[in-house]
Amino acid sequence: MTRKPELSFWQIWNMCFGFLGIQFGFALQNANVSRIFQTLGANVDQIPVLWIAAPFTGLIVQPLIGYCSDRTWNRFGRRRPYFFAGAVLATLALLAMPNSPTLWVAAGLLWIMDASFNVSMEPFRAFVGDQLPPKQRPLGYAMQSVFIGVGAVVASFLPWLLTRFGVANTAPAGVVPHSVLYAFYAGAVVLLGAMLWTITTTREYPPEQLQAFADNPPAAENTDVRSAWKAGALFLLLGAVLLALILHFRLAQELYLLAGGLVVAGALFVWLSGTASSGMLRQIMGDLHAMPPQMRRLNWVQFFSWFAMFAMWINTTPAVAGHFYGSTDTTSAAYNTGANWAGVLMGTYNGVGVLAAIVIPLLVRACGLRISHLVNLWLGGLGLLSFLFIRDPHWLIASMVGVGFAWASILSLPYAMLSDNLPAAKMGIYMGIFNFFIVIPQLLAASVLGVLLKWFFRDQPVWALGLGGISLLIAGLCTLRVHEPAA
Repeated sequence: MTRKPELSFWQIWNMCFGFLGIQFGFALQNANVSRIFQTLGANVDQIPVLWIAAPFTGLIVQPLIGYCSDRTWNRFGRRRPYFFAGAVLATLALLAMPNSPTLWVAAGLLWIMDASFNVSMEPFRAFVGDQLPPKQRPLGYAMQSVFIGVGAVVASFLPWLLTRFGVANTAPAGVVPHSVLYAFYAGAVVLLGAMLWTITTTREYPPEQLQAFADNPPAAENTDVRSAWKAGALFLLLGAVLLALILHFRLAQELYLLAGGLVVAGALFVWLSGTASSGMLRQIMGDLHAMPPQMRRLNWVQFFSWFAMFAMWINTTPAVAGHFYGSTDTTSAAYNTGANWAGVLMGTYNGVGVLAAIVIPLLVRACGLRISHLVNLWLGGLGLLSFLFIRDPHWLIASMVGVGFAWASILSLPYAMLSDNLPAAKMGIYMGIFNFFIVIPQLLAASVLGVLLKWFFRDQPVWALGLGGISLLIAGLCTLRVHEPAA
């Protein structure tokens, strides 16, 4: 076995710098798209459904890009062609989103924008595994976390900062304010520039050299999928029962998405157990069925963590504007002041996440990976629950400190617990499959949050943040089932 050489600090900096641009775009999306939807006439209970584009595109795009990038090699590299294609498409979507003339155009642009982010982002996790030896991978993921935090802080604060410099923060009905418009323009420039920096300053190992390093377990070539029908039958049954309940009780149409997803998943697993195909879909489903045990345990942690984060992203703006500033009128000064403050809060948790990325390794040394992740997730859970009890919106800064620790932990410790358990030849596809359990809870949240708010919480989005807090507490408990990797 040939030993993979270590990279210098600045080489790792260059290879991770593109994440600054990706997260700049993501943060603008997370902090402002609900505001754009409301400006174009969306009701609060419609927002989760309109956001369905984000997780749905991730569910489809990430495993496909992972599978394809594992098998790509040309003069531009293995992962870098996907970085470039996604960056160009995301840049165009960022320029178009705040200029959307109607709600349906904005919803369509969210599909394009989120798919483009995923095309660029998915190979980045595998990129660290490709480029760095096991000893340096924690540093690589930590560097990504730092760039994620910096990009998100600046992007989230940008509309508020522009307003402070005199840019208009209100506009006529149906028109996005200039503070948001110019922030998206700036995001397009930053995203494309950061990605081009990584693409032009980082080289990649050819596939044969990666195989020679062999610092990961070998890939299983022929996985036994004959028992996949059992999971398929369970999913089909659950989907059919849910569909019957929806029809009988005339439940909200959003739940059709959940029922349909269960039916499709069940059909795919049943197909897998009997197919003779060796194509892309067979490979992806086979790897999903045969994922490593450590990954199965971590999936539950990811599920509850990302349900909470998605609930926070899509509901913070309407929750802060409506609950703390008393306005749902998107043309009012009160609503737009609250929306700007929501952006500040989003920037705060990302800023804390940068500092937490420095503190968390010290916590890991003292307590280990599992307990550290549990502590951080519980800090985030308590932070989101505090939205239900705080009255002065300025004190929400303290709430977001806890969320910042949870966010930094979510971006790094699950990958550390999973490290060295993935075969080099399938690094991309397994990272894509791992991301299933980031996007599936988001699909669930988009399906049920609007229904729960309408049925139980009088359409008050602040309660969605409380549900997110409970979800983070559950995620923390799920970490106790995960085995610590060898030192």
